Amino acid sequence: QVQPVESGGGLVQPGDSLRLSCATSGRTSSSHYTIGWFRQAPGNDREVVAAIRWSSRTTSYADSVRGRFTISRGIAKNTVLLQMNSLKPEDAAVYYCAAGTGIVLSSIRNYASYADWGQGTQVTVSS
Repeated sequence: QVQPVESGGGLVQPGDSLRLSCATSGRTSSSHYTIGWFRQAPGNDREVVAAIRWSSRTTSYADSVRGRFTISRGIAKNTVLLQMNSLKPEDAAVYYCAAGTGIVLSSIRNYASYADWGQGTQVTVSS
């Protein structure tokens, strides 16, 4: 089991940038892990933001964030970063990091594919 821990949320203005970090314990550096970032705003379903396969660094993005957000493996061991640029008010949500194994590409955006979840970090975008 892997326990993701998110950090880096906060209050920013529209157009600003923010970087979230997900630190995981244990074995995510093994080849079969996928790390995903999801978000959930009040009244909305949890939705994928971005995901990355640890070994191949293959990435996937939601259409709403492609070109503005970047998911990557961090320099620190067992960390995944989510760089968020040009933030919009509709990006405001609780952001969750999740880890899963054996996830096929067709399921990489499905939250049900991920077994281990962090507690979430709040991102607020407001002027």
